[in-house]
Amino acid sequence: MVKNWAKRFREGREDVSDDPRSGRPISILTVENIECVRQVIEDDPHSTYEDIIVKTDLSRGTIERIIHDHLKMRKVVSRWVAHQLTDEQKQKRLQIYRQNLEKFRNGTWQLCDIITGDETWIYHRQIGRKSSNSTWVGENEPPRTI
Repeated sequence: MVKNWAKRFREGREDVSDDPRSGRPISILTVENIECVRQVIEDDPHSTYEDIIVKTDLSRGTIERIIHDHLKMRKVVSRWVAHQLTDEQKQKRLQIYRQNLEKFRNGTWQLCDIITGDETWIYHRQIGRKSSNSTWVGENEPPRTI
């Protein structure tokens, strides 16, 4: 290394700054870039580094520094939590089911009159491999559940 620099100075070089090179330029760490990465993660907590690179046009190294050093986030695998009903909830569902069945049997309701629903929010994405279930979480946040 020193031998190369000595040769360059003998050839007339006067400073030690790097020569221009091809490739992606170093991304500048700015408040705007940090907010841009934060917004991408808030919009889709399942986003990968590649997704963030495409949406922000920042280098992977810059994104890693922003996520880990500035946003204090880490990527963790979501935990599966089975939907457990209490005995009271089960009884209420059974009661409503029986009332609806009786209305259907005596002809006051037709099948097309029945509408069901619940309060579940579902992302429109298939749950695949374990790596696809990982999400970005803050420094003191627990893993999300699925």
